[in-house]
Amino acid sequence: MSDLQSPDYEKLSGAARDHLWMHFTRLSSYQKADVPMIVRGDGCYIWDSAGRRYLDGLSALFVVQTGHGRQELAEAAAKQAGELAYFPIWSYAHPKAVELAARLAELSPGDLNRVFFTTGGSEAVESAWKLARSYFKRTGKPTKTKVLSRHIAYHGTSMGALSITGIPALKQDFEPLVPSTFRVPNTNYYRRPDERMSLEEFGVWAADRIAEAIEFEGPDTVAAVFLEPVQNAGGCFPPPPGYFQRVREICDRYDVLMVSDDVISGFGRLGEYFGGRRYGYTPDIITVAKGLTSGYVPLGAMIASERLAEPFLEGTNWFAHGITYGGHPVGSAVALANLDIMERENLNQHVRDNSALFRSYLDRLTDLPIVGDVRGDGYFFGLELVKDKATKETFNEEESERLLRGFLSSALFEAGLYCRADDRGDPVIQLAPPLIAGEQQFAEIEQILRTVLTEAGNRL
Repeated sequence: MSDLQSPDYEKLSGAARDHLWMHFTRLSSYQKADVPMIVRGDGCYIWDSAGRRYLDGLSALFVVQTGHGRQELAEAAAKQAGELAYFPIWSYAHPKAVELAARLAELSPGDLNRVFFTTGGSEAVESAWKLARSYFKRTGKPTKTKVLSRHIAYHGTSMGALSITGIPALKQDFEPLVPSTFRVPNTNYYRRPDERMSLEEFGVWAADRIAEAIEFEGPDTVAAVFLEPVQNAGGCFPPPPGYFQRVREICDRYDVLMVSDDVISGFGRLGEYFGGRRYGYTPDIITVAKGLTSGYVPLGAMIASERLAEPFLEGTNWFAHGITYGGHPVGSAVALANLDIMERENLNQHVRDNSALFRSYLDRLTDLPIVGDVRGDGYFFGLELVKDKATKETFNEEESERLLRGFLSSALFEAGLYCRADDRGDPVIQLAPPLIAGEQQFAEIEQILRTVLTEAGNRL
């Protein structure tokens, strides 16, 4: 590109400040500062408009599984756009949506063979709740409308998905939300209610709270429980051994649908295509998005069991729900190409082979006074930050504000690492690099975190 053709990034930054409403962003932060402008990506790295390189330690929001700059995915999008750029799947089909639905059904556990396409994760979660309600109405149980989800869990931003989300601070500006959602404990073993509990005992305790909540609300009123295989918000809570098997038993006992929210956990993040494959359970519904296309085109899906489809195969029954861009031809083509890459390069096995090595580099950071816990699975880890490691004392709201937004977020980025410093629960740093990452990237992550967290500890 010649200078005459190069973008005027200073002008674009001003336009971003004046016109671009950035998501989950304090717009006041950029009233007197330039908006960071990411302009290129290749493999595990991204570059800004000044030419500075950063390690993408978050897969650009848990999305870019196969890495940045995959020409094969760009070419798949261009080819499909030249053949059929768009057509809805409302009473019609097109080849790529059919091919992708069949492929996802083949990859899914059990008899989850019915694929309802969306454009993202919130829509997938919304669709799952609507299906649960519609299914029970069609099967003579119209009072089963409520859903359970876990404390601090994030399930999306549309009004239904936000209602299921367990983070009060994200909800308060939009209340009243959709009623009939209730919270149960998550699987944060570091913050277990009784220090004497073993990991297995804690898993039984957490699962049994779901049964308790169903009993309290009334089994004839509860439709579904929404669970991420590894809970994201709060900092990567993996399930204790046997947890999901016990939840499955509870759901079967009370005729409650088990929804596995794999929007973040799916497509290799845990070394399998779906969390149920990783932890040995079969849900009734899976919700997916993000890694399905590695983010090259927006696409999501709700994958449902044959049992849930049966009422809608009869007579005039129909699922009165649809999304204009669901199953988009270009998105479907890219998803198929993305799955081809994952299979050809054996990325699930790559994650399984390297997860322990990744964790070993993060575990080295526990020698820092500020790092209280390292947890996660696959290529999906969180570091919980504490004020006192011996007592697990956390930071108060003002201290967390100073630590995360006042220092860590900008310091990590300036040091060359894009990741997430988050305090939707206790303060954590989340890491989820592209699935192609290896020891070079793990070492780089550890080195940057060590430098910045040491400085953070000194400031405290």
